Amino acid sequence: IFSPDIRDQREELLSKDRTLSDLYSRRSAKMVTAEELISAMDESEVDVSVVLGIGWADSDLGKKANDYVIESVNKHPTRLRGFCSVNPRWGDKAVGSEIERCSKAGLSGIGELHPDTQGFDLGDLDTMSSMVEAAVHLGMPILTHASEPMGHKYPGKGHTPPDVLWRFLQNFPDVEVILAHWGGGLPFYTLMPEVLDTLRRVYFDTAASPLLYRAEIFEIVTSLVGSDKILLGTDYPVIGQGVVIRQLLGSSISDEAKNDIISYNAAKIIGMSEWN
Repeated sequence: IFSPDIRDQREELLSKDRTLSDLYSRRSAKMVTAEELISAMDESEVDVSVVLGIGWADSDLGKKANDYVIESVNKHPTRLRGFCSVNPRWGDKAVGSEIERCSKAGLSGIGELHPDTQGFDLGDLDTMSSMVEAAVHLGMPILTHASEPMGHKYPGKGHTPPDVLWRFLQNFPDVEVILAHWGGGLPFYTLMPEVLDTLRRVYFDTAASPLLYRAEIFEIVTSLVGSDKILLGTDYPVIGQGVVIRQLLGSSISDEAKNDIISYNAAKIIGMSEWN
């Protein structure tokens, strides 16, 4: 989600932030506010959404965007939970203080990270140590963009494939991690025992799934990693919530597994006891 003022200044800000430019240079790339999201949630019968900003490269824009997420969550406490955007390139002290500020303000996690456009190596131990230390200390999961090493190109795909993600997971086994877009296909590699062993605290979200995979991915990944490792994500407004929900509900997995994916797992991760 974006504040109205950032959306209104879109053209001016494209040159200031590489992630914004990568994702929103095209006028057809829709930017929505919290209120527009809630309206779409009502149409799709979604009770609660976890809202994210992009992986801001610029620290001033990132903090401004975090302020809007905080404001939105406080304004709609029964409908929204929020994650904060940070960038390791801002420096250890700046990242740590921003994560702590956002946690105290009520945000539940960190992300989305966009390593390519934010300009850092997710798999580098030294680069990620301070962020992960803060996340573990505050009990906040980290959500990162992930991309398939093959297949069609699309804006924002980047290059955060399974081997980079696996290095990150090996380096930091004690932090909860959410890998967007089915982890760029990482679940398929769990047939290798050494990969499966690294997923103790790892989750995969389904954001943009209909644009990337056939519908049977719900059955396949559930069989590989279990329904307790999958989170319903949409990538709204790139795609509507109802499209992904219908794919999930139309799959052949059990009702219990569907409930895990649609609400229970996320509620557990971000501490929403009323949904457990």
